[in-house]
Amino acid sequence: MSKYVEMTHEQVIDACKKYLDDEQIAFIEEAYQFAKKAHANQKRASGQPYIVHPTQVAGTLANLGLDPDTIAAGFLHDTVEDTDVTNDELKEKFGKDVAFIVDGVTKLNKYEYKSHQEFLAENHRKMLIAMAKDIRVIMVKLADRLHNMHTLEHLRPDKQRRIASETMDIYAPLADRLGIGTIKWELEDLSFHYLNPKEYYRIVNLMSLKRSERENYINDTINTLKSSLDSLGIKYDIQGRPKHIYSIYKKMVNKHKDFNEIYDLLAVRVIVDTVKDCYAVLGAVHTKWKPMPGRFKDYIAVPKVNGYQSLHTTIIGPGGRPLEIQIRTEQMHEVAEYGVAAHWAYKRGNFNGVEQTDSNEKLDMVREILELKDETQDASEFMKSVKSEIFSDRVYVFTPKGEVYELPKGSVTLDFAYEIHTQVGSHAVGAKVNGKLVPLDYKLKNGDVIDIMTQSNASPSRDWIDLVKTSRARNKIRRYFRNLDRENSIEQGEQMVADNLREQGFAPKEFMDKEHIDKLLEDMNYHTVDEMYASIGFGDLSAISVVNRLTADIRHENERKRQKELEEEILNSGQKAVSESNAKNSSATMKIKHKNGVMIQGISDLMLHLAKCCNPVPGDDIVGYVTKGRGVTIHRSDCRNIANNKDSQGRLIEVEWENVEESSAQSFNANIEVFGYNRSKLLSDVITMLNSLTPNINNLSGKVNEDNIAHIYATVAVNNSAKLDRILAKLRDIPDVYETRRADN
Repeated sequence: MSKYVEMTHEQVIDACKKYLDDEQIAFIEEAYQFAKKAHANQKRASGQPYIVHPTQVAGTLANLGLDPDTIAAGFLHDTVEDTDVTNDELKEKFGKDVAFIVDGVTKLNKYEYKSHQEFLAENHRKMLIAMAKDIRVIMVKLADRLHNMHTLEHLRPDKQRRIASETMDIYAPLADRLGIGTIKWELEDLSFHYLNPKEYYRIVNLMSLKRSERENYINDTINTLKSSLDSLGIKYDIQGRPKHIYSIYKKMVNKHKDFNEIYDLLAVRVIVDTVKDCYAVLGAVHTKWKPMPGRFKDYIAVPKVNGYQSLHTTIIGPGGRPLEIQIRTEQMHEVAEYGVAAHWAYKRGNFNGVEQTDSNEKLDMVREILELKDETQDASEFMKSVKSEIFSDRVYVFTPKGEVYELPKGSVTLDFAYEIHTQVGSHAVGAKVNGKLVPLDYKLKNGDVIDIMTQSNASPSRDWIDLVKTSRARNKIRRYFRNLDRENSIEQGEQMVADNLREQGFAPKEFMDKEHIDKLLEDMNYHTVDEMYASIGFGDLSAISVVNRLTADIRHENERKRQKELEEEILNSGQKAVSESNAKNSSATMKIKHKNGVMIQGISDLMLHLAKCCNPVPGDDIVGYVTKGRGVTIHRSDCRNIANNKDSQGRLIEVEWENVEESSAQSFNANIEVFGYNRSKLLSDVITMLNSLTPNINNLSGKVNEDNIAHIYATVAVNNSAKLDRILAKLRDIPDVYETRRADN
């Protein structure tokens, strides 16, 4: 994994100047200045000014050669979500395209959802649907996620793993399906580093052990190959292929191979001018060395779904060692590295909507997402379908006429039948695969030639829903039965919504009127109210999720009013607000105990929670910050977020722990850092010591820098600050540990 180098604002502009004119540069510069002003008082978890992040996002987009609107959106992508800027302001100042892209990557209002999972699913669904309308949305999001992954070390270990898992599940596969290899590999390796650090560093160490030997072998092979290619009289460029840690690990696991058996460790890439030259080079390679049986792939004749083209062959190279050689043209190489950005680059095409391009077949994924959007209204089901179908491994099969179809790995013949046409699937009774009769649940393999057998009087069976792999087939089968039971499902669905509203204390007539329902249909992508009620009655859509959406605004408003009243009460009830300068000396006697052992005078119904940025524990000097609509957040008095917040004057209140000594029954999370000179079993010694001192180690991660300094980060359970101090002191007794300290979030 290459060392990440941040770009300055000037370097981003210089990258843009390579292909944009002065007017377009001025437009991008204006977006930068606007974002810089909007984020002026904000800092990232790393302590850097916030504008550093959008600058890196815009820089990645500029290096991909994207258009001015996309780069401007890169600078502006967090303004609506994290500042007071509105999307209407962006639309007025920078145009509807920039505003649409920014809106596509802006998270939804979290108050609408009862669970974090539902919130995430809705946000991903919103982003993917926006991407299907304008591919630039996902380009900005991928650039955003790439920089976030490069700076993930500044977050808590649990957040690191959650974000890394999301990246591996969604964003790396998205980059892969769009063919952007240069981003895909980075996202995978960065995610792997946080998800499985033990295996990550094991492979890194294994790669470094014999690196010079492998490099010499590659260089000898290149020199030998050059002598053969010179005789062809063609222009060529030969280079060693970069090695990617996660791809090596995946092949070791999936193919049950030892590290030394992975051919990708040794690879050479040859880049030529024409397709004809590709095959000429292939002939020269096979003349010089013996090819390994079954290890040749022609992605030029049959490109991958993301547009990737290349010839791959593995030969028995010098010394009898396997070596993979890839052969492609310069244009193919550009597509392999930059994918959709190479197809729709500013110099060659129009990014505004895939329907305006002449290469729709390059973006089958967009068509699939739009189909899933129409067929799957529930956000969680939509994301489940996206992961299982669009981001899964694929199989390629043929019709008897030679037409190629691509389906998710694990698909059966019935999936293929519905892929051809709904009527073919609905009337299917069997299939012939490679000339032999097979049942409808036959699992497809690469290269199968499939002929579906149908009968006009045949119809779907309800057990087909569990038989098929793809959501497309499953939804078509469900639709068939839904239409049979439509009237009953509509009535049942409407009743379920009304009953749920009553259970939550709302009058159905107030929320099931035309105004509320029309807005709901638009938000949930239903065409008619009957269609929505039928989905609820059939079980495709949860009545609770519909009620949550219908009542989201009033619930949000009621909670906001309630908290505002409580905030005003606490600020005006005789509870003296403290200034930033005397926050550390707050010592008033509190009357009412809240959760987490914190007490506040006079107010018993105010939301109260411990700040995650500083994780206060009993014994710490603390101060309460009255937030807008969220009650009181308890911070350590020395928390930098309080010190750096210009708006905190007048909103800080005195709070105290109920009784530090009596808090032993309750545990609190505390983040700690351990620094030491790296050696064998250092991490093991730290873990052993922590296990002897604390009942729970909730998170643990570590890394070693270029100077062989180990940095271990842990979240441990403690009862109070005295206990935490004892843990830090004991850790300093470990040999080679030279510093331990409390860590901010």
